[in-house]
Amino acid sequence: MDSLFKAMNDPTRREILTLLKRKDLTAGEIADAFNISKPSISHHLEILKNADLVTSEKKGQFVVYSINTTILDDLLSFILKLKK
Repeated sequence: MDSLFKAMNDPTRREILTLLKRKDLTAGEIADAFNISKPSISHHLEILKNADLVTSEKKGQFVVYSINTTILDDLLSFILKLKK
């Protein structure tokens, strides 16, 4: 759970998740949406992958990233249980 909260703590990573909510994207497509270096985007994607917030699949020469809504459902469930 710590890696999940660490991943969600950064505004760039939250924006990446927002982009992936709309559709699956390659790392290059994600990087094009930001004014930061591609290695920085790769670092953010690695943190999101380690937290299971995104998945990746190699398609030819590209890696396509997708949002993992299952982990978000688990997080929401945890937060709602705290409220009770």
